[in-house]
Order: sequence, then structure tokens, then C-alpha cells
Amino acid sequence: MTDDFLLVLSTAASAEEGLGIGRRLVAERLAACVNVVPAARSVFFWEGALHETDEALLMIKTRRDRYPVLEDRIRALHSYSVPEILAIPIASGSPAYLEWLRETVSPGGGDSSQ
Repeated sequence: MTDDFLLVLSTAASAEEGLGIGRRLVAERLAACVNVVPAARSVFFWEGALHETDEALLMIKTRRDRYPVLEDRIRALHSYSVPEILAIPIASGSPAYLEWLRETVSPGGGDSSQ
């Protein structure tokens, strides 16, 4: 079922930080794939002020049942005190890709002690 899968969006302070987070999530089998888009310009309010900064966008593909551990790992690995972490249900997708995603993300993966 496609509702077993999520696209998780996050941002990082740099492409290097995003790649580091992505590598860990995939290595720990919490994500099947993390795309790091290096050139995102963000405009936001933070601590009462308007900010504009360059960030990297992370597009993380995972299984719904792994989301709680994945969210914890992003928080642990991230430089921001309040990182963006948004989970979007995947409504449909290529059956072969979704099967690969299912097999790649391990239900026992992840080690938050690292």
C-alpha cells in the first residue's frame, strides 16, 4: 500500500550538512534515499525577526513505521535547534520503486546512540 510510505522534507544549513545527515539516514536504513538539493533560498521568521538564508533541501523517502526513529535521528544530527521535519504521505508511486523502498528501509535499522 502506498500509505505505508512518506516523503519527509527537511532543510540543512549547507549541502555538506545535508549530505552528512542523508548518508547517516541511509546507512542506518532509516531512509531508502535522500536527495539533497543544494540551492534553496529560505525566508522565515525566527525569534521575532525576518531571516533570509541559503539552505539545502532534503527529500527523504522512508516507511511510515520508521518515521519516529527517523525524526529522532534528524534532530540528533542537525545543527538547528528546531529543524524543519515535515512528513508527507505518498499517495501513489511506481510499484517497483515502492517495493524497493519497502525492502531497503529496515524495520530494525537505526541506532540513535551514535
